Amino acid sequence: MQSALINLTYEIELKDGEPFLFPEDAIKRLSPGKWWISIRPANNQSNPIRGHGAFLNSYAAEDEGLY
Repeated sequence: MQSALINLTYEIELKDGEPFLFPEDAIKRLSPGKWWISIRPANNQSNPIRGHGAFLNSYAAEDEGLY
């Protein structure tokens, strides 16, 4: 059986003034080769998941039969 690590994800919480240190167990998993390392906020409020609430809330009883 062959196996390969496809995705390794860590959730890290930094306190104010605390430096970022790459997790030691993640470093141990790195081997020679090409790697993509991506860092992004866990709760990115500038790019929220799209909702359809605005459309549903825009419906009025007078609109009945228009659609």
